Amino acid sequence: MCLGFNPISGTSQRVEREPPVQDLTIAVVGATGAVGAEFLRIVETRYSNLPKLKLLASSRSAGKTITVGEQDLIVEEATEKSFDDVDVVFISASSAVSQQMAPAAVAAGAVVIDDGSAFRMDETVPLVVPEINGADVEWHQGIISIPNCSTTPLVMAAFPLHHVNPIKRIVADTYQSVSGAGGGEMAALREQSERLLDADSNTSKSEKGQIAYNVVPQIDRFLDTGYTFEEQKMRQESQKILHAPEIQISATCVRVPVYISHAASVHIEFTRPMVVEEARELLAAMPGMTVLDNPDGGEYPMPWDAAGEDDVFVGRIRQDISHPNGLVMWLVSDNLRKGAALNSLQIAEELVSRGRLKPKYTSGGTS
Repeated sequence: MCLGFNPISGTSQRVEREPPVQDLTIAVVGATGAVGAEFLRIVETRYSNLPKLKLLASSRSAGKTITVGEQDLIVEEATEKSFDDVDVVFISASSAVSQQMAPAAVAAGAVVIDDGSAFRMDETVPLVVPEINGADVEWHQGIISIPNCSTTPLVMAAFPLHHVNPIKRIVADTYQSVSGAGGGEMAALREQSERLLDADSNTSKSEKGQIAYNVVPQIDRFLDTGYTFEEQKMRQESQKILHAPEIQISATCVRVPVYISHAASVHIEFTRPMVVEEARELLAAMPGMTVLDNPDGGEYPMPWDAAGEDDVFVGRIRQDISHPNGLVMWLVSDNLRKGAALNSLQIAEELVSRGRLKPKYTSGGTS
């Protein structure tokens, strides 16, 4: 099903279709990681017939068996020669791996959808959230990037509002789960939580890298501005996706002891006042957004509830009492799904539906 948002009428158009992604051969670089595993889980449930999958990872993981549907697939070592028979390559690995593997995949005739930061701000590479700027896939030159997992829910909420009432400024404070740093950090949270359960915080200081029972106001390296690279990414990526470099954006990104789902407290300043009811209606009409906003009934988005869900959830929508043109809201989304794996598959679907991605080979031979 493809959903399109009309910012003029505030309605969505729904066109029933199942893009033939199952006809493609898809390589997954980083198949054994947290995002790669989520990608495979989504593929299992999203398509009635599974596409042909080629699972790739580092030499440490080569030889492992992963079951997808009823298929037992052997993980191969990712090399620059892995992509000759592949239509689309999903990469969720380090920037160094992306920079090495993506050009090789493009040279082999594949389209690359990259989950890392290596190409996001490259002017020749589209940075895409299909519900917002799906048309940008038209000008790709072999590589398409997806945004950082903290950027995606922010732009999903900003997009329908910005088209009706131009946004001037956004201040976002994020509460990001450990899965955003990979499976290793998830294991670390579990180990630390058990080991430090009875520790006395009055007599001991936090350990280096401690996330259990802690909150860490740093994600990625610090820059000369005092912001972290994660915070800079949110600003630059949001402006690029929204085609709105004029929007001023400031973020503070914080790691919290939650396994899955990122949350954000977002303050938006508009060109003119916007009432809560209008914002709620626009957000409810936005494909991929779910409004959960009944504070009196204890109904608002929380990480536990968003985990495993495809939508971005928004609640606690209210007037900003510090600014007449401001609104405040609370966002939560599964960072492994819409923040990464699902968005990548939706880009592939967008490419297929626009005729920009076709299988190299069909049952009858070369396509």
